[in-house]
Amino acid sequence: MRANALDNSTTRTPRAKLFTMMLLQIFIWGAWLPLIFGYLPTLGFSPSEQSWILNAFPVAAIVGLFFSNQFADRNFAAEKFLSFSHLVGGLSMFGLTMTTEFWPFLILMWVHCLFYVPTISITNSIAFAHMKDPASEFGPIRMGGTVGWILAAWPFAFILVDWAAVRAAEPVGLIDLIGTALGSGLTGDALRAATPWTFRVAGFASLALAAYALLLPHTPARKAVSESMDKLAWLEAAKLLKHPFIMVLWIVTLADSFVHNAFFNWAAVFFSSDAVGIPGNWIMPVMSIGQVAEILTMIVLGTVLKKLGWRTTMMVGILGYAFRFAVFAWFPESTLFIVLVNLVHGICYAFFFATVYIFVDAHFPKDVRSSAQGLFNVMILGVGALIANSICPWLLQTVYTVDGVTDFKSMFMIPMTISILAALLLAVAFRPPVHGAAGGDVPDRP
Repeated sequence: MRANALDNSTTRTPRAKLFTMMLLQIFIWGAWLPLIFGYLPTLGFSPSEQSWILNAFPVAAIVGLFFSNQFADRNFAAEKFLSFSHLVGGLSMFGLTMTTEFWPFLILMWVHCLFYVPTISITNSIAFAHMKDPASEFGPIRMGGTVGWILAAWPFAFILVDWAAVRAAEPVGLIDLIGTALGSGLTGDALRAATPWTFRVAGFASLALAAYALLLPHTPARKAVSESMDKLAWLEAAKLLKHPFIMVLWIVTLADSFVHNAFFNWAAVFFSSDAVGIPGNWIMPVMSIGQVAEILTMIVLGTVLKKLGWRTTMMVGILGYAFRFAVFAWFPESTLFIVLVNLVHGICYAFFFATVYIFVDAHFPKDVRSSAQGLFNVMILGVGALIANSICPWLLQTVYTVDGVTDFKSMFMIPMTISILAALLLAVAFRPPVHGAAGGDVPDRP
């Protein structure tokens, strides 16, 4: 962990500044990600070309885990690196609004992701460096990111609107105007033409964070005691995969990450399909319902872990994905049910991914915990997303779509089945020791 830049015994944690930093950080990601999966096919990009663009983020996640820890964290003041990265990332977002050609679009997306993804770790470093009590303060501060994702979604209920239809309806009064606008979402070519607004909003937010970062508390570069020590930490963390319960969790994490990213790959197309019929301006707000539920679920996570233990809690999280895809597969005509089932996202994320982070912190030795978190992040943000982004466009547009008609039910059976098998693997093979865990004596129930 970065050495404290402040004497925390005499300086109050700048919670508002750190909360706002997290809000802007995740706002950027939440602004462009949900609709890009449905946008790229409308530009005429082949499934393989779409995969090259979409995989910019997971590849950058893998690279960023090493870059931010091994280079940026040690050679630059964190707030300055954050500012520069978001300046470049913001400009590249604006560039995406100016082209529909494959190569320029690909290059700009890779530039954005290679500069953006390392800042996820950098913002965590800044936050930890200026907190007096990280154990109690990081959760509420990091919740700013969840709020940022939600705030990025809801303005598009008014941006992606067919204003010609609104004017033709001649609404009377402000309330009637708002109601008419919310019910007049764009579809088809009009939605495609308006989608670049997601990149513009992300670009504005990125430039805002570039400026705001210079107002953050100074966080100097962290000097490594020994380069070999960090390399040894990664090696020691990887060696712990020899423990069956850790290897099983690592494999299940890969499966769950794939399922998680399959949802993002297919959700916008499914929601806007004739079967479901959610207007274009409501797709991002509907997807953000999961983040609202995530806030509530995180509040009760500690209590759930104490009552259910590691294995059962994570199984519930994984099976939440199976339930959501089952609803998508068998009840596409029930739009209300399709919308409401996204509430389980909070359970899916908190009960599995957040629990994995807590588990790693409890079961790995202190000197390799940071590297161990990175080991699992490779699966969560990197490899799982890389696999999903590589095959999901192909499955959607080539395997399960014939003559313009998509067999969503059969397609959704894939992630549903993977979720069920992953939960069964946990049930059968995940046996964390009650005592003598990989990192010491840790009870099975936290």
